Amino acid sequence: MSRQRGFTLLELVVTATVLMILASVTVPLARNGLKRQQELELRRSLREMRSAIDDYKKQAEQQKIKAPPAEANFYPESLEILVEGVPAAGSLSRKVRFLRRIPVDPLTGKAEWGLRNTSDDPTSTSWGGGHVYDVYSLSHATGMNGIPYGEW
Repeated sequence: MSRQRGFTLLELVVTATVLMILASVTVPLARNGLKRQQELELRRSLREMRSAIDDYKKQAEQQKIKAPPAEANFYPESLEILVEGVPAAGSLSRKVRFLRRIPVDPLTGKAEWGLRNTSDDPTSTSWGGGHVYDVYSLSHATGMNGIPYGEW
């Protein structure tokens, strides 16, 4: 008597069902993982630019760099100035740079950011010009924490 080896139909159905359940759990985790990574990169970029703005202000107040106009409250006139650099006090040849480059917003894919100055409303989405006090994402999406990215 010869005995055939192999799987029964029931065993194949059970195995396929288990694999489908595992796949249905993995896909949302991967999607959330990508969004979480983008949010971490957004936080890192905002922190980097805000630190550069604060460093600029501190050095301008201490007269270590050529100070901006008085109406700017020691804040930079644009983000580009943080990249290009500012002449160090007492030296026209040496420049102090605060950023290597303007970071790319991971949510919009562009190196464009919303700007605010000290006289703008903290929730304003239009820049009054003059100087840069704060930056925010131009994305209209909402984060995993329920707060719109523009308010981070």
